[in-house]
Amino acid sequence: MKQSPVYNLIGIGIGPFNLGLAALLHPVKDVSAVFFDQADGFDWHPGLMLPSATLQTPFMGTDLVTMADPTSWFSFLNFLKQTDRLYPFFIRENFYMLRREYNLYCQWAIAQLPSCRFSQKVSRLAYRDGLYEVTVQNTQTGDVTTWYAEKLVLGTGTQPYTPSFVNREQLPGVIHTSAYIPNKENILEKGDLTIIGSGQSAAEIFYDLLPETKKGLQLNWFTRADRFSPMEYSKLTLELTSPEYVDYFYEMPPERRRKVLASQNSLFKGINYDLINEIFDNMYEMSVGGRKLNVQLNTNSELTNITSVAGSDAYTLHFNHTQQQRRFTLDTRSVVLATGYKYNEPAILSGIEERIRRTPDNLMDVHRNYTIDIHHNEIFVQNAELHTHGFVTPDLGMGAYRNSHIVNAVAGRDVYKIEKRIAYQDFGVANVKETATDLAIL
Repeated sequence: MKQSPVYNLIGIGIGPFNLGLAALLHPVKDVSAVFFDQADGFDWHPGLMLPSATLQTPFMGTDLVTMADPTSWFSFLNFLKQTDRLYPFFIRENFYMLRREYNLYCQWAIAQLPSCRFSQKVSRLAYRDGLYEVTVQNTQTGDVTTWYAEKLVLGTGTQPYTPSFVNREQLPGVIHTSAYIPNKENILEKGDLTIIGSGQSAAEIFYDLLPETKKGLQLNWFTRADRFSPMEYSKLTLELTSPEYVDYFYEMPPERRRKVLASQNSLFKGINYDLINEIFDNMYEMSVGGRKLNVQLNTNSELTNITSVAGSDAYTLHFNHTQQQRRFTLDTRSVVLATGYKYNEPAILSGIEERIRRTPDNLMDVHRNYTIDIHHNEIFVQNAELHTHGFVTPDLGMGAYRNSHIVNAVAGRDVYKIEKRIAYQDFGVANVKETATDLAIL
């Protein structure tokens, strides 16, 4: 077993957030860092790489580095310049990156970052003699190496979530949105699909398949929500992605955080406004002359179970109408679950459990500086702090801000300037006369 030198930081997982961290650390020569990922390469959400799909945040916020360092070599604009696409992008006059081009941009950055190592699975973590011991197995050769670091950053990301009553091994025609593209041909062959959920991914798949209804595809779209709602994206609302709102949310008692977060779905789980309108406009055009559409859309419909139809390859979907409190069923031959993603703690954390702070309900107790260790300066997390830092946690636009905190902490100095206040509004009691009455806000 080979042994490595001691690194200042080891990153586990190479998704967009840890990739952005690697890019921001690249010019910081007094900080040594290495990042591992068990995949053979970077491929961002390949199951939803639809031709015209874009990110939902303008490119300045979603690229790896710009909001931390606009002069960085690893900016999206420089990627366009180096690949002879800067002028076409300018003429396009659209601030939203194509998802396919974002994937290529990340791969371009990785090719220039020797700190990013793929086909490397972190199989074990331990803490010995003041250092974190990281055991890594090469997934192609089987070779095992041991690495040491003063600090860790966890960027293992979220995983597709499906309801507990869905056993996809027993229901092969039921897939998550993350597996849509590889299964699209099979869906079309069956000629019948029901989409469950009303977020961006559900809308993109519905929009992608809508033209196929002219050829006979029956396309259904059901959601538990009371409407197909757009993501709220007004400018004053966007100030809720500010550092001071993160501060405000973080200082709330945990129970109040949960209630506030539950009320904010429209801020991060809605559909792009233009896409909703395009879907309606397409259905309107297709229905000219009284033509009946092979489309069914239902709101207030909570999926409670999926069962196989005996003697066929179809499924029965069991629903409860949340407002009428009536149960009903629908038979369908294919199901796409647009049920989102959830953070799952990596099992390797068991090896350093004594170093991790926990809340009373056993969640990671994430400090304001994105650490979870007992000393508040050793183990950083990426996209694992929804319950402590709020709805902006999974947003790509948060990446450069959070990574600036991490870089500065690891370097022990202010490498990147971190904005303290950017909003015009105040989120708590400020510059007003506060009464002595203790009001129950929630």
